[in-house]
Amino acid sequence: MKQGFEDEPIKKRRGGAFTWLRRSFLTGLVVIAPIGLTLWLIWTVAGWVDSWVLPFVPIWLRPDQYVGLNIRGIGVFAFLIFTVLIGWMAKGIIGKSLISWSESLVQNLPVVRSVYKGLKQIAETVFAQSETSFDKACLVQYPREGLWAIAFISTAAKGEIDDKIEHHAGKTAIFLPTTPNPTSGFLLFVPKSDLIELDMSVEDAAKLVISAGLVYPDGAEILPTPIGEVRPPATRSGGS
Repeated sequence: MKQGFEDEPIKKRRGGAFTWLRRSFLTGLVVIAPIGLTLWLIWTVAGWVDSWVLPFVPIWLRPDQYVGLNIRGIGVFAFLIFTVLIGWMAKGIIGKSLISWSESLVQNLPVVRSVYKGLKQIAETVFAQSETSFDKACLVQYPREGLWAIAFISTAAKGEIDDKIEHHAGKTAIFLPTTPNPTSGFLLFVPKSDLIELDMSVEDAAKLVISAGLVYPDGAEILPTPIGEVRPPATRSGGS
């Protein structure tokens, strides 16, 4: 009987030490994994770009011919310089005329024309430097009343869509992303009075969508509502 009572504290100490080691390991993994994966991704992408760009770089411009070491990232640097030069030339009169001439040639090729148009639209959507972008996150009742979803405010409804939707208040185009892939979603045209604008940034709202509600904006403390307590309703952006 005495031996059994003596073994119980020893097991507890062993369990406590194992729990501490496991928690410390998981905490360290959470810290190291994002940094390691980010560095690995940068290293891999730099090597992939080098493998495509370096064959076009003259040998006398490669530092590895003088240093004797394979320096990763030279292709990325050469690609950045080449892209900046092309962009600078495209802004001029000669560059614009060359682009128009090349696009007119592409228009005469049936298959290439469709592929070029699709890739150009994607590139303009992703890399275009315009003011028309998602600059505000909001809440909207979807897919039915009483259920709220995060969306991004795009622009005000215009043209035929604004005319055909009968509503006294202004209509707004919003993008409702899906979880965990925010690149897919739904385009909705809703009255401004049905939206609740959020103070969080678009990046924080995107994190919230991607993480399925697990990652809230930095500094925001989300407390559970006690049972029986009713929170005051949020104010709408366009309603009274």
